[in-house]
Amino acid sequence: MARARRIVICGGGAIGGAIAYFLSRRGALPIVVERHEVGGAASGKSGGFLALDWCRGSSLDRLARRSFSLHAELAETLGNPWGHRRLTTYSGYAIAGDDTAGPSARRWLSDSVAITGRIGSPQTTAVVEPRAFTNGLMAAAQDRGADLKRGAVAALLRGADDGVRGVVLEDGECIEADAVVVALGPWSILATAWLPLPAVYGLKGHSLVFRTGDSIPAEALFLEYREPSGEVLTPELFPRADGTTWVCAVSGRGPLPVDPAHVTADDGAHDRLEALCRAISPALAAAPIVARQACFRPVTEDGLPLIGPVAGVDGAYIATGHSVWGMLNAPATGEAMAELILDGTTRHVDLAPFAVNRLQPFRFPHRQTSPC
Repeated sequence: MARARRIVICGGGAIGGAIAYFLSRRGALPIVVERHEVGGAASGKSGGFLALDWCRGSSLDRLARRSFSLHAELAETLGNPWGHRRLTTYSGYAIAGDDTAGPSARRWLSDSVAITGRIGSPQTTAVVEPRAFTNGLMAAAQDRGADLKRGAVAALLRGADDGVRGVVLEDGECIEADAVVVALGPWSILATAWLPLPAVYGLKGHSLVFRTGDSIPAEALFLEYREPSGEVLTPELFPRADGTTWVCAVSGRGPLPVDPAHVTADDGAHDRLEALCRAISPALAAAPIVARQACFRPVTEDGLPLIGPVAGVDGAYIATGHSVWGMLNAPATGEAMAELILDGTTRHVDLAPFAVNRLQPFRFPHRQTSPC
């Protein structure tokens, strides 16, 4: 028997969409509140790379393995509108201006690239188009009764026992609910104004999307690349089923704007990344760029996500801080959160390593109260 039926999810990224989908499959009524747009931040601009066993030996291993399996299952069940594609994945290195690696065995790579090994097979690595995946899960949830509201949560509704009983939006609308989930990515730091939560930080990444057609096969690449300046970057390249190829390499830190729509690229970051891409691949050198992107990935102090109930606050939950593995781990996170909220326990993944109270709460300058 479900313990909660009406659940507000703060955030319309991949994690929020996955929670909404798995709740709706159980007959619950999710209400997703999104300030910007579904998949409008990192969930629409990430690489969408998936790996079965790259988290082995860590607390993330079971979550990742379950999620990798769910990705294939969801693609089959929902018609794969997001281009779930199996990949062979390689590692290598390149030095700008140095072609001594010899003629490349892959025509889409320049002679400056030396392949050092195969690090993933079609059985262990894959890719999805992340914005389509996030929107596809949200649409599937809506088909099952989920609601999507444009707006931002300003405060929580509290019951007589100080438990969470809903949210208040910035326009003053009050939405009552049996539970509230914070899934705001790096913007989950804003929820420390309402709840005793650890800090979630934003790590900025830059990427380019090229229209490559069929010039690059289903081969992902992780490189070490030495720039003319001597600095070493670690580009990642993922060809997608829709004929585009995503490449990233330049990361950094910077102020997180309150509105995801206001995220901008660092000066020179995309030019630097483009020069790298043109150098390592004639296919990329000939391809038009269809997107220049910047986004913030959510990270925690110890590098593990926050997934579970907020200690001492009935009806409050959080799911964020997945760092570079957000797209991979969204399905298993959504499934586990639905089980936790509706059944009080999880069946497939142990969430103990991701408990909120393992880290000290961030002390927000002031706590917000509900006007309702």
